[in-house]
Amino acid sequence: MAKINPYLHYNGNAEEAFQFYKSVFGGEFVSLARFKDMPPNPEYPIPAEIGDKIMHIALPIGEHDILMASDVPPSLGTVNENENRSKISITAESKEEANRLFEGLSKGGAVEMPMEDSPWGSYFGMFRDRFGIEWMIDYSTK
Repeated sequence: MAKINPYLHYNGNAEEAFQFYKSVFGGEFVSLARFKDMPPNPEYPIPAEIGDKIMHIALPIGEHDILMASDVPPSLGTVNENENRSKISITAESKEEANRLFEGLSKGGAVEMPMEDSPWGSYFGMFRDRFGIEWMIDYSTK
């Protein structure tokens, strides 16, 4: 069966964001490559100012999922973080885990819906983190 893993783009702060996510989820990066790590290509030179930025980073979340990202080089434009309406949905294994993830990831962000019992029967919350990424946390006993 195919797997779906979220891939996020940042305006130069992917490393800061992923250090933050690592502090909440735990674990270790399974991949971290910087633009300066790419082999030189005269057709597509890497500007020195983005050499230390993240070309690719991956953090396992649980047993089967991987959160991945990169910084967007300025030559490709700016990511409009306030217009990013895609959400990452996490299904927690317990109410305690749902609260821990919500509290950790929403710190410094903007809560859209606090963690509470939802009309559809689950324990649910929604927010935008301090990096502009939107998350939904859900726990259901069903």
